[in-house]
Amino acid sequence: MDAGVDCRGHAGVETGTAAFAEEMSCQYRRNGSIGRQDAAQREAVLATANPDKVREIRSILSESGWRLLDRPASINEIDETGSTIEENALLKARTVGMLAGAAAIADDTGLEVDALGGRPGVYSSRYAGPDASYYDNVVALLKEMDAAGAVDMATRTARFVTVACLWVPDGGPIMATGTAEGIIAGGPRGDGWGYDPIFVPLEGDGRTFAEMEPGEKNAISHRGRAFEELARKISGHWESH
Repeated sequence: MDAGVDCRGHAGVETGTAAFAEEMSCQYRRNGSIGRQDAAQREAVLATANPDKVREIRSILSESGWRLLDRPASINEIDETGSTIEENALLKARTVGMLAGAAAIADDTGLEVDALGGRPGVYSSRYAGPDASYYDNVVALLKEMDAAGAVDMATRTARFVTVACLWVPDGGPIMATGTAEGIIAGGPRGDGWGYDPIFVPLEGDGRTFAEMEPGEKNAISHRGRAFEELARKISGHWESH
């Protein structure tokens, strides 16, 4: 082990891959090549394989100067065991980055509904169960809101919160947060994914995110804001080094 290189275990790495990940992390940090990429050659692996999210992140970061690579097929979905969206974003970026041997970009998003005490929050993607579809989650949320008596606009306030994270093996994480305030519609409207068909952003014109064109949504969305802020932080980080 090289002097000065911390090769202790990394929290959040799945059982069975910890030793492999630790050794890879040591190698990348000794090599020191990832965190000092030339601006024209910056690459990062996307931690998600969700095609809807991949498409959206690529669109948001299309002018960032980063080349976003697909997650290798050999890397499975990372269990979201964190208690906060910040923890989950870092967990996914760090684990995929160590296993892929590259910088990695991830995000985690939660929908916080005031009438439900902030639920589904960190459990948004699996609110109706571990294998829930988008439709299952939307139906479960609307049913719970009805049961809670949240029937008018004043009681249907909510917000999307996204934390975006870039992790580099020799440089650690850079993180950014984006938020979009809104109202939960009485039923799905538009052709979108996740909770977009029932989320009406306050900064919009009464349409749900699912009723907007991608560019319209990204300009005011939680994910758009998080990744744009991440891109600014990354640019400032490299300019200062």
